[in-house]
Amino acid sequence: MEFVFVAPREALFPTFYPQGLHAFPGEGEAQEFLARLRTHGFFVERARAERTPSWKQVIPYCVVSNGDEVLLTRRRAKGGEARLHDKLSIGIGGHINPVDHDDGADGGDLLLAAARREIEEELDVRGAFELRLVGFLNDDSNAVGAVHVGLVFVANPSGPVHIREEDVLEGHMVALEELRAKHGRGENFETWSSLLIAHLDRFLHVEQHATT
Repeated sequence: MEFVFVAPREALFPTFYPQGLHAFPGEGEAQEFLARLRTHGFFVERARAERTPSWKQVIPYCVVSNGDEVLLTRRRAKGGEARLHDKLSIGIGGHINPVDHDDGADGGDLLLAAARREIEEELDVRGAFELRLVGFLNDDSNAVGAVHVGLVFVANPSGPVHIREEDVLEGHMVALEELRAKHGRGENFETWSSLLIAHLDRFLHVEQHATT
């Protein structure tokens, strides 16, 4: 039985229900959002969370970049979550689990530990990297999005990045121009990645908010 980290919808969005990407305009708002997660979040059985729209399952969603290039991946049929098979993605992520409480990295912070674990499980990253929180994703237009919220991080490793299990996930770095062209042609991107692509310039080239 899998337990996942959730937070009540009303606690995360006390004044309005955002739709799409919400970029943090300043460090204060980013920290306030993280504080609400840390204060009100808890673990619950995943099966129960999937059928409870009043809770949001919190998903670290990490964009891996190097200058003007971004890691673009496609989940193969052996890659776990069937809803994501064959979809293009610019986000590395997954559920936060109780094991992330035990990770001593990132000062013991549950949210950062989960984001880093997801990257290190999927990728062989040569060189150090920091995680920068730049916003969150919320999409209530479909049943899957209604029970999830994405924490958007950007990671800029100092060395090369390779896929660990190529029979599960394929991927390579692509230029922003190529990424936009693929999206413009209507290629099969997952919803959260589609929402992010238009905003990548500001996230990759402007100093954002570290999560400390």
